Amino acid sequence: MPRRNLFAILMVGAVSLLCWQTTQGARPKDKDEVMELYGLFVDAVEQVESNYVRPVSRRELLENALKGMLQNLDPHSAYINESDWKQFKQQIEGSFSGIGIQVGLDDNNRLKVIAPLPGTPAHTAGVVAGDVVLEIEGKTTEGMTIDKAVDVLKGRPGTSVAIKVLHPGTEKAETLSMKRALIDVPSVLGDNRGPDGRWSYMLDPRRKIGYIRITSFIQKTTDELKKALDQLKEQGMKALILDLRDNPGGLLSAAVEISDLFVDEGTIVSTKGRNTAPKTYEAHKEGTFTDFPMVVLINEGSASAAEIVSACLQDHKRAKVVGQRSFGKGSVQNIMELEDGNSVLKLTVATYFRPSGRNIHKFKDAKDSDEWGVSPDPGLEVKFTPEEHLRWALSRRDRDLQSLGADAKDKSAPKEKKEDADKEEARPDDKGKPEAPAGKSDDSKRDDQAEQRPGDPHRQTPPLHTNAKRKPRDDTPFVDRQLEKAVAVLKDKLDAPAQARAEK
Repeated sequence: MPRRNLFAILMVGAVSLLCWQTTQGARPKDKDEVMELYGLFVDAVEQVESNYVRPVSRRELLENALKGMLQNLDPHSAYINESDWKQFKQQIEGSFSGIGIQVGLDDNNRLKVIAPLPGTPAHTAGVVAGDVVLEIEGKTTEGMTIDKAVDVLKGRPGTSVAIKVLHPGTEKAETLSMKRALIDVPSVLGDNRGPDGRWSYMLDPRRKIGYIRITSFIQKTTDELKKALDQLKEQGMKALILDLRDNPGGLLSAAVEISDLFVDEGTIVSTKGRNTAPKTYEAHKEGTFTDFPMVVLINEGSASAAEIVSACLQDHKRAKVVGQRSFGKGSVQNIMELEDGNSVLKLTVATYFRPSGRNIHKFKDAKDSDEWGVSPDPGLEVKFTPEEHLRWALSRRDRDLQSLGADAKDKSAPKEKKEDADKEEARPDDKGKPEAPAGKSDDSKRDDQAEQRPGDPHRQTPPLHTNAKRKPRDDTPFVDRQLEKAVAVLKDKLDAPAQARAEK
């Protein structure tokens, strides 16, 4: 029997089985339509295999068909093959290989940086949230899928990759080169590091205002946050700023656990889908931190799990929300195993809803006037222009590198693993499929640090300009107005009791 006919018979058998499983309980007319459509697919595969100008792997054809089918559903559904699935699981655990960015698609289907992870090669090179990636290694990204971009960006630690980006608020593209790396990325950071290189979480020692940044929601985030909170409590913390700006999200379980640390009862988040049972996650009293006021900082780069936490704390009036309206990524992806777990479907099956019952997800045709995302509390919106966002991101990046010291490059860059050690959702349940983050390096190796005013640690130092091609339009210190507003809110809260006593 000709090989071509044998393949057709096998395909028809497989499709027939799938049809039988799919059409159980369906009307006869629906069964006929399913059989007809699957027959069309078999015919197309057979024609490509027989007549395409070059030999094509059957598996490649089928995998590409699956990827195309899922890609057209939404940016978050995907087919993940065996090799990518191994790397996907590593990223859930917080180990990454690549340059350290998460990518998605903007409204014009252009490849866009959701967020770079602090201290990674992309972050150090000057990549910022909102950058449009025009080229990777000299090849245009026009029409490139998120999966393809991830495949190109990841690679062995120590190898170089160049990307051409268009920064928010600029008109001229810039090419940035960096080396891929493999490290374990912390997801909980402070404002500055102490002399021992560890993060200091006390922003204002005099008023005892703590500050914690969460850059992603992965398996170890809750434990890292608990340690930071315990450290702050030992130091007498009286108020806390939780910074979720440019946090692209991550694991639902981590978002629920972290919300539960600050809310002692009531709904944290609920999910509803077409073919999934509604589910509600509730807070528990045990282990809750409730004896201090809080502010949550968000911006348009705060998404998914970051929106779950900020919406929960806002709806329960546990924290004031300061900054800008969030991204609006409130969809739930389930992992469905294929081939005995060797490959999977990541499929959008439901949407998140806030404790108040309001919607989080920004659907494709949504308007700014519609209900989606998380907005700052009345009077607490502090908008950054695209240029200000760029300056904030660069200033934060430079301060992170400064606090590592003059030998930051040597201390922060991961030691390259052997060739057999290369490893990638990057954050599952995210806005797009992230390219795996990697190690830190400070090519500038500069010692000069701008002077910080005592008692006013939220004023940021001027950028170090580690990339000489791009500079902010002026060299004045960048003032983080969003953080200043958060500090002002907490100062008012802390001063209120004393003022009330004085009035009596």
